[in-house]
Amino acid sequence: QHIYARYGRDRAAIAATVISYRPRSAIREVGKALGLTEDVTAALAGTVWGAWGDSIFDEHVRRAGLDPAEPRLRMALQLSHELIGFPRHLSQHVGGFVLTRGLLIDTVPVGNGAMKDRTFCEWDKDDLHELELMKVDVLALGMLTAIKKSFDMLEASYGRRLTLASMPREDPAVYDMLCEADSLGVFQVESRAQMNMLPRLKPRCYYDLVVEVAIVRPGPIQGDMVHPYLRRRNGLEPVEYPAPAGGDPDELKRVLGKTLGVPLFQEQAMRIAIEAAGFTPDEANQLRRAMATFRHVGTIGTLHAKLVEGMVGRGYDRGFAERCFKQIEGFGEYGFPESHAASFALLVYASSWIKLHHPEVFCAALLNSQPM
Repeated sequence: QHIYARYGRDRAAIAATVISYRPRSAIREVGKALGLTEDVTAALAGTVWGAWGDSIFDEHVRRAGLDPAEPRLRMALQLSHELIGFPRHLSQHVGGFVLTRGLLIDTVPVGNGAMKDRTFCEWDKDDLHELELMKVDVLALGMLTAIKKSFDMLEASYGRRLTLASMPREDPAVYDMLCEADSLGVFQVESRAQMNMLPRLKPRCYYDLVVEVAIVRPGPIQGDMVHPYLRRRNGLEPVEYPAPAGGDPDELKRVLGKTLGVPLFQEQAMRIAIEAAGFTPDEANQLRRAMATFRHVGTIGTLHAKLVEGMVGRGYDRGFAERCFKQIEGFGEYGFPESHAASFALLVYASSWIKLHHPEVFCAALLNSQPM
């Protein structure tokens, strides 16, 4: 509502997202159209494992006590299979806004949202991208609420006024606590995987938290970047920067210096493509977009040969080139830009500081901020 109030509903709208048919919704709707009873369609829908499959198998049908050869059932299954992936209806994106300088209605079709005082445009993010309209993601973090409530309580109960900008920095005791994986309730690093990583990475400064946030992700994990980084950080392996045969030995040191020669961030993947594989900035941007949509569209494979052969052609080891691509492919699942990790790391530190020095305030703020 802040966005609508600031820019006006005539210039701000939530982007649409296209909801497509999945096995459950397809079989329910086709079954209804063909006159199958609700108990039959419910039994069929219940056999599908999760909502994201891409087909309905005969053995699932038999397991539900039905005969897949029965003509009307056979037709329902066939039509359902055809429908899967087909657009069903428009919904609202969780936080993607389109903002325009002129009136929205001069540019995009708009509608009133079901929630009061909301406007949505009928195009999704890909349509908006093609037209080069401005998109901005407006997302909420429950931890920001908890930190704000913590600061308010600190001032009310202890007379200490703090903000994210003025709180004590680089407190060694905070890092001691995190190295012991005492991070329950702390932003981003309270998962099992993060608690496992903290004593191994042993963060001692803010940038270590930036790495900590980014390293427990499918990109670095699938690209086999986690163990080399930890070994280098703990002095068990020399820090090396792959260099092209006969080329500039510091070419990748400039890109990977902060992460000990191991690419952990999306920006580094793009810089490697430009510096080591000879991509143009425009091609690197295509790579970034392919990373973002890889899971849904699968376009990143077309860039495989270009990246690997480009690196090999410029003198890099093929094994390193393949690892780089594998890591970029992992980013398609969920990669972190460095700027994103840096923003999150600030909240990791802030929530850790409050937990360590004022656990009673931290506990109350978490409880008062539920559901997070």
